[in-house]
Amino acid sequence: MELKSNQASPVLTDPAPLNKSKLGIHSNLLPYPQPGASFSGKYIAIPRKKPGKLDDVKSNGWLDAMKSSSPPRKKLIKDFTAEVALDDFDIAYSSWMLKYPSALKSFEHITSYAKNKKIAMFLDYDGTLSPIVDDPDCAIMSESMRSAVRNVAKYFPTAIISGRSRDKVYDLVGLTELYYAGSHGMDIMGPVAHTMSDDHPNCIKSTDQMGKEVTLFQPAREFIPMIQEVLKILVENTKSIKGAKVENHKFCVSVHYRNVDEKNWPTIAQCVHDIIKDYPRLRLTHGRKVLEVRPVIDWNKGKAVEFLLESLGLSNSDDVLPIYIGDDKTDEDAFKVLREKNRGYGILVSSVPKETKAFYSLRDPSEVKEFLTSLVRWKKLEEAEMTITWKKGRGSSTFSA
Repeated sequence: MELKSNQASPVLTDPAPLNKSKLGIHSNLLPYPQPGASFSGKYIAIPRKKPGKLDDVKSNGWLDAMKSSSPPRKKLIKDFTAEVALDDFDIAYSSWMLKYPSALKSFEHITSYAKNKKIAMFLDYDGTLSPIVDDPDCAIMSESMRSAVRNVAKYFPTAIISGRSRDKVYDLVGLTELYYAGSHGMDIMGPVAHTMSDDHPNCIKSTDQMGKEVTLFQPAREFIPMIQEVLKILVENTKSIKGAKVENHKFCVSVHYRNVDEKNWPTIAQCVHDIIKDYPRLRLTHGRKVLEVRPVIDWNKGKAVEFLLESLGLSNSDDVLPIYIGDDKTDEDAFKVLREKNRGYGILVSSVPKETKAFYSLRDPSEVKEFLTSLVRWKKLEEAEMTITWKKGRGSSTFSA
């Protein structure tokens, strides 16, 4: 991946087009002839208007975007002693799943394509490995989920790509056998030493939690002082908004409004908007009940997936199948990379219909765990069958001799 820089800001250019014959493009990669609805994957532009007016965030679509990223929970009605879901929701969700079928129900299709290929697994954290909770600090993955991820990593290269800081997501996951990409891929610790020279401006030598020397890839390093400055301002200016929480992710800042009364959403949106307008090298994006401040560089989770595949030596091979599982808008960049290059599967974790670039869906983290467990079980069986075949072949040749 080519990296260009200037004095103003590092800008990552798209990699050169790869030979499609090396990307393993096959028609049976697609779950259906016409996959799901499109998703633009673009960030909402923020018009430069006079600060202090709520019309700013209302007119530029931010309030609508905040509400759309926070879908209402499934409505229930009482039918004697049972809770029955309203028909309109079930019909809508069933229709949506025709476009984005369950990865569990489509498991045989996925594994039939994965046969004799090397799977590379990429996982989001919040909402994927852990449930979405009111307090981000309490988003703890279960021990059974940790065990499932550990087992996956025994058989497949596995990376966690999260919006959280790399150190924070490592503390939450606690597995040394994984690769970690924090701040939406702007802080990667992984097998990058052989792809980047030691004097590369965006790579630094460091040590992991076990004291082992590693290489960190950080394309937004120069933004750290600016991010820290904005962090302090956001903390100060939002402290009067009940329920607001500002989280430091080192290369980006998150402003959570999950616990903010909806009538105060315009206030918190305007507050963040008015601060960011003075920092043209930063941009404002949104996720699930969170506003995020990030550097204006051409880098996202999709770029992180490409970088890790390249670093692992898996980007130009027709026997590799990347799988990315995530639940948020920020994961769409990764889904888009896999879909547009027709090289792997994106799996969206959602219990409500959403526009997505993913191929498949899972309802919640419990189904993610079931999928990961099934994948390990399938791999073990595949290896056992290969061993039996090899032994039979060897026995046959010995007999012939």
